[in-house]
Amino acid sequence: MLEQLRKARQEESGFTLIELLVVIVILGVLAGIVVFAVGGITDRGNASACKSDAKNVEVASEAYFAKNSAYAADMPALVTANLLREVPSTTNGYTITYTQAGGKVTASGACTVA
Repeated sequence: MLEQLRKARQEESGFTLIELLVVIVILGVLAGIVVFAVGGITDRGNASACKSDAKNVEVASEAYFAKNSAYAADMPALVTANLLREVPSTTNGYTITYTQAGGKVTASGACTVA
């Protein structure tokens, strides 16, 4: 019985070094494809966030005008009036600007909203 186990174990063969290297290369190529695909998703997310922030500032500006019959001087005034939670961040690859004249909201960077 013990002799049969030893003989069976000696006849077993594992993967060769070449087969293992091929598998590692294939996994590396697949990982590279996934990394580039995720980059495109992030870009679309920044564009959507930019559009959303611009629309939020625009709505807050109109609400301020409806309440005070004048446009707010700047975005911090909209925050003070509790119409915005915070001034939109500029660290996401886009900038939201607000001008008092007509309450105009513009965006630059990841998206373009006029």
